[in-house]
Amino acid sequence: MSARTTRPAWEDLPDAVINAVEAKFGTVLKAETMTGGIMPGVVARLDLEGGEHEHVFLKAIDRTHEAARLHLRERWAGENLPEDTPAPRMLWSDTLGGWHAMAFEYVNDNAHHADLSPGSNDLPAVLDTMALLAAMLTPCPNGAMPVSDNVKALVAKGRAMLDKPDLPDRKLYEAAFECLDPAHLRGNTLLHYDLSSSNLLVSGQHVRVVDWSFAARGAAWLDAALFAPRLVEAGHNPVEVDRLLSTLPPWRDAPRPAVAGIAAAWTLFREYKATYGPEGVREARARAAEAGRSWLAYQRAKD
Repeated sequence: MSARTTRPAWEDLPDAVINAVEAKFGTVLKAETMTGGIMPGVVARLDLEGGEHEHVFLKAIDRTHEAARLHLRERWAGENLPEDTPAPRMLWSDTLGGWHAMAFEYVNDNAHHADLSPGSNDLPAVLDTMALLAAMLTPCPNGAMPVSDNVKALVAKGRAMLDKPDLPDRKLYEAAFECLDPAHLRGNTLLHYDLSSSNLLVSGQHVRVVDWSFAARGAAWLDAALFAPRLVEAGHNPVEVDRLLSTLPPWRDAPRPAVAGIAAAWTLFREYKATYGPEGVREARARAAEAGRSWLAYQRAKD
């Protein structure tokens, strides 16, 4: 099912949340549910009257939902990101009526999702923002989850795919998986962990990084490594991706066997979702997996 058919709306929230939001920000004139993205819960732009803000971006989820932990991870990030981080500021958060809720400043209507394709005018600003984040978020604020908690999900799905007898490129994946040493993932940088076109909003030459649901402590090179197959999917060849990422200081110190291991885990996760995920995401995950295989094969050829 798509987010359009499953995502609850502003009107579905308990009165306790609605009343608290209006007490904080003013009367809600209109609530527009956002239909993009895959995270569950209420995601809406609120048009307001009578307060300091004309609009805010609201996220809320039933505290019993399995994804509530990711909502709380994003709330933690909102509370702990340095004030000048290129990300929308969290303006308010609370748990009321059995729901976790938080409101962010609204990025202006002229912002667009980053164009990552070759020759895009957005790419220099995106790469500059990635370099800034790595520098700004080292050392990591106290209280972040270790990135190993995120990687466990990739590895588990990867192992499940390796158990399938008809998996293409099995030897490529197996060799890379052997290189995935958890020690290489440890570090003291706060990672976004899910940088993609949809989580990078561009307005002029300014980039805002949104959706910190997977924020975690780890090695500074990891965000670039996880971003690499996104660039391949956007149309870059792996050699060009390596050249683009070489402008990022953390990438120069990345242990290449670990880069290959993460590429294998990332790609097998997409393979899993392309095969067993919801029908509505399978085609997109298959494209991502194809890009990941291309990036992984390039990394293995360099060893």
